[in-house]
Amino acid sequence: MFSYQLYSSRNFPPMSATFEMLAKAGYTAVEGYGALYADDAAVEATKAGLAATGLTMPTGHFSLQMLENEVPKVLEIARSLKMQRIYCPYLLPEDRPSDGKGWHDFGARLEKAGHTFRAEGFGFGWHNHDFEFRPTADGAIPQEEIFDGGPHLEWEMDVAWVIRGGADPLAWIERYKDRITSAHVKDIAPQGENADEDGWADVGHGTVDWPGIMAALRAIGVKHFIMEHDNPSDHSRFATRSIAAAKGF
Repeated sequence: MFSYQLYSSRNFPPMSATFEMLAKAGYTAVEGYGALYADDAAVEATKAGLAATGLTMPTGHFSLQMLENEVPKVLEIARSLKMQRIYCPYLLPEDRPSDGKGWHDFGARLEKAGHTFRAEGFGFGWHNHDFEFRPTADGAIPQEEIFDGGPHLEWEMDVAWVIRGGADPLAWIERYKDRITSAHVKDIAPQGENADEDGWADVGHGTVDWPGIMAALRAIGVKHFIMEHDNPSDHSRFATRSIAAAKGF
């Protein structure tokens, strides 16, 4: 299933038009993020946009603050939008541990936060960036420590961020194949290109070996492939070119 992280279109309102654009481009699903369910009106607008276009929202991102402190609200939103999986997407720089034990404890914190959601039938896990693959001063790899501390955590693998973190995505896929339940599909522009787009590229138009990586992800049973670009100058171009390329992988 090819999905689309709606964060990619945050700078191109209204979201209702984005839903229409995505459905026309051939997407069947989207992934939610915080602004889409910031309040009841936002949730209803998101729900209406899905209904009008036939798109589904099987996965969604929620902040750690919401996951820990607003559990009933997260459950209500996830059920209303018919999500199947919930991912915690980020940790601010000032909140990041500085050593292996800190990251292990963070994994245990996520494990605890996810208990209720798993009990209610949702998949629950972590979505990475690059910082989880950079060794701490004591030599620990944060991503390893997170999973050691959270033995039941699923992984929404953001492949391009793994690469930007200096790691080999194929090795991580093999090592954690039992954890990966979805993947973010985005591409990295050749060195020095697309500076106005923070060095990202449309899927299939960059340097990531997506045919090989997607084959490896499919081989371990991943079904949710979520297109993302952190800062596209034209979200329609990105969405359209990316799904066209991905269908050929």
